Amino acid sequence: MLAVLIWIIWGVTKKAYYIPEIASQFFVMGLVAGIIAVIFKLNGMTINEMASSFQRGVADLAGTAVVVGMAKGILLVLGGADATVASTLNTILHGIGNALQGVPAAIAAWFMYIFQSLFNLVVTSNSGQAALTMPIMAPLADIVGVSRQVAVLAYQLGAGFVDAFTPVSASLIGVLGVARVDWMKWAKFQIKMQAFFFVIGSAVVIIAVLVNFQ
Repeated sequence: MLAVLIWIIWGVTKKAYYIPEIASQFFVMGLVAGIIAVIFKLNGMTINEMASSFQRGVADLAGTAVVVGMAKGILLVLGGADATVASTLNTILHGIGNALQGVPAAIAAWFMYIFQSLFNLVVTSNSGQAALTMPIMAPLADIVGVSRQVAVLAYQLGAGFVDAFTPVSASLIGVLGVARVDWMKWAKFQIKMQAFFFVIGSAVVIIAVLVNFQ
């Protein structure tokens, strides 16, 4: 796992690996781990069990794959991500850019963070949220004078913190169910932590703009 992690970091930073390449790297990691388990008879692993485990893993990701696919469809319906072509998406970006014109870059980035946090209340899949929002947030960052890395940071913070609060998160509701804790009871406790996270996230985003985080 450590070897593949290093391989992924090298691939992304040096060879510009993206989703297909990273997916292949994770597949290799799973395959090699399964083979090692079969050879050394760990937990009674067999070739058939390795295949069944892979099948169960694919089933768990089916929902996320559908969300990402639909997000790509929405992007195509809106006219694609080409900034040089007249499209609905570029019209939306132009309108938002005009609305934020004259707003300090730090405030614009803060609004991106708020948007990503609120969006994660309804779309809990981080990959799905990225596929849906980043085609808009990345070029919007260019328009309002914020680096794209800050736009990514706003997404990471918004998607990361709210995962522990949103009631539409299957994993959160599943864990609360196992612990026999009602979501409303959890929310009353967690809302204070979310406020703390929001203050920290806001500070981080604003500092990132001020230091020109790239």
